[in-house]
Formats: sequence, structure tokens, C-alpha cells
Amino acid sequence: MYNKSKRIVVAIDGSSTSRRALREAVKLAKERRSALRIVHVVDLINVNVETPYNLTEYEASVRKTGDQILKRAAAIADKAGVEAKTRLLEVRQFGDRIANEIAREAKDWQADLIVIGTHGRRGFSHLFLGSVAESVMRIAPTSVLLIRSR
Repeated sequence: MYNKSKRIVVAIDGSSTSRRALREAVKLAKERRSALRIVHVVDLINVNVETPYNLTEYEASVRKTGDQILKRAAAIADKAGVEAKTRLLEVRQFGDRIANEIAREAKDWQADLIVIGTHGRRGFSHLFLGSVAESVMRIAPTSVLLIRSR
């Protein structure tokens, strides 16, 4: 399936696992001369309302960090000779999740493939933490390539 991908979305979160996913997406994009879109999602809804932080400052900080993650990822793609566009996505509605934003972006951009890292959690940690990658797989409008952590 992903051998013919011409439009690849890779979702990153700054973790070592997402950096592995980014490297794989860059490699695929280079081999297949595909367009690459690197996305990072910030969740502005699921913040504890009783946080001691100013919400406006918190949102600005989260966006700034997301922009920095995307900038570093774009530099990795550029160094490999792959032109990549970046996009900071935001969860802004109750009920939406990070996975929804990734799937929506892939659909809107008409991606052929989504590349995302997975930590491969099992048992209680999976039950309590869930998995963005697993949720993306369930709702994705296209093929999903999961990249496991080491």
C-alpha cells in the first residue's frame, strides 16, 4: 500500500518514537518523491481548569513549543533533501482528540499515508494512557504506518 504513496502525513510529538517515525517518513518521501506534511497537534481543551497558570500564557507556550518541534522536524527533512511543509494543529472543541485532528488533516490534504510512532504500551499503562496511534488507525481515511519505539 504505502509503496505508491505520493502524499505522506507524519504526526510528531517531540518524543524519540516520533523522531523515528519522522525519519521513516522522510526516507519514504525521498524514495518515492512524495510530498511530505509534518504535523504536530496541541491540545488546548484538555487542560485542567484549576491550573495555577494563566490560560493565555499556557496556550502561547504550548504553541511556541509545537512550532519549535515542527521547525526541528523540517530541518531534518531538509537535511535529507526532502521538501516538507509543516502544520500546527489544535484541538479546540470538547470531544475532539489529537487523533481526530491528524485524521482530519490527512483527509483534507488527501494524504495516501499517515506515519505515526507508537510506544507499544500494554496492560494498565495502555488502559490509562490510551494510544493516539491506535485511535488514528481506527479512524484514518487512508493507510497508516506505525513505527514502534525501540
